Amino acid sequence: MNILLIGSGGREHALAWAIARSPRTTRLFAAPGNAGIAGEAQCIALDTADAAAVIAFCTAEDIGLVVVGPEAPLVEGLVDALEAAGIRAFGPKQAPAALEGSKGFTKDLCARSDIPTAAYGRFTDAASARAYVEKNGAPIVVKADGLAAGKGVVVAETVADALAAVDACFDGAYGAAGAEVVVEECLVGEEASLFVLCDGSTGLALASAQDHKRVGDGDTGPNTGGMGAYSPAPVMDEALTERAMREIVQPTLDTLRAEGMPFTGILYAGLMITADGPKLIEYNVRFGDPECQVLMMRLQDDIVALMEAAVDGRLAGKTLSWRDEVALTVVLAANGYPGAYEKGSEIKGLDALAGSAEVKVFHAGTRRDGARILANGGRVLNVTALGKTVAEAQARAYEAVARIDWPDGFCRSDIGWRAVEREEG
Repeated sequence: MNILLIGSGGREHALAWAIARSPRTTRLFAAPGNAGIAGEAQCIALDTADAAAVIAFCTAEDIGLVVVGPEAPLVEGLVDALEAAGIRAFGPKQAPAALEGSKGFTKDLCARSDIPTAAYGRFTDAASARAYVEKNGAPIVVKADGLAAGKGVVVAETVADALAAVDACFDGAYGAAGAEVVVEECLVGEEASLFVLCDGSTGLALASAQDHKRVGDGDTGPNTGGMGAYSPAPVMDEALTERAMREIVQPTLDTLRAEGMPFTGILYAGLMITADGPKLIEYNVRFGDPECQVLMMRLQDDIVALMEAAVDGRLAGKTLSWRDEVALTVVLAANGYPGAYEKGSEIKGLDALAGSAEVKVFHAGTRRDGARILANGGRVLNVTALGKTVAEAQARAYEAVARIDWPDGFCRSDIGWRAVEREEG
């Protein structure tokens, strides 16, 4: 079967790597791809925002499955257009993709379905949002309602910071994404990510993972798209996973199906494990980045067969198998990220890491210039390693990081620190 993968990040490189290993894959195309994905797939220049162009390509190349990696094409309705043209696609349609496209949509669904989450308010003007902040005090969380590339959330420690975040949204800091704002209670606990493969009715929990959103060591500094991750996440034991599925994920799937918008694809629940149990922070409607990288390193099943089962409504009764090892990934980002950064610096030393069974470098913001690999984004590389423990995977990943020659980049030095502390007792 010929497959088209949409996207160009580290998540898509990990998916390309997994898809390319499937015996069901005949040819793999990626649009637009990156320098790393080019080693697994034929990268093509295709405007993925142009549904007609994507459909024309799929028809010409006899594409049997389109895998949509990033959130924007899902929220914009690419899957709807593909399915209307008779092309199978992995990912939710536009209506249920609003779980990520609108934080207010998700909060209202939680309220209708009695799903545990933070108390909140939705606002379309700064004055009302500011009044809500002043009434509830800090710490408090301010979120741009729409897609903001992982940067539209401010966990404000003071009222002044929260008011500034509200003003930033309505002053256009996040474009149209900030035209509406959600202000919510600041949940206390430990964050974890739960990924669920969905076929409209059935949800099949994947392995757990834990992301590190803050840019600095010790989880300090502004939020980013993610600076590293590991799997499994010790905080999400089997009992907690079952509870999150029962109280959060399945009610969401049931409500969406009952309201005529069944969810197919990957549902990514960002959870806070509080003293009262798991509560939903937010939903994403695709694999996380960089969590996908650690999940693909551990998954033993055929990812293409699983995606087809989800698309065709055949997940009931299926189980998954995972490698026993821990996988941990460290993100190398361009200096200045998540603020302003420069593109075009050369990255050396990657060849020395090729071929390892225990370490894989997934490319994110890269491009090839002849024999050179150049940085072409904010998050640039994902150095991913396996180990018997979190500490071993961590050590192996940072050993690999040290072999990469890229003075224009940086990374956190403590990915997995909470889990390592647990292991050390």
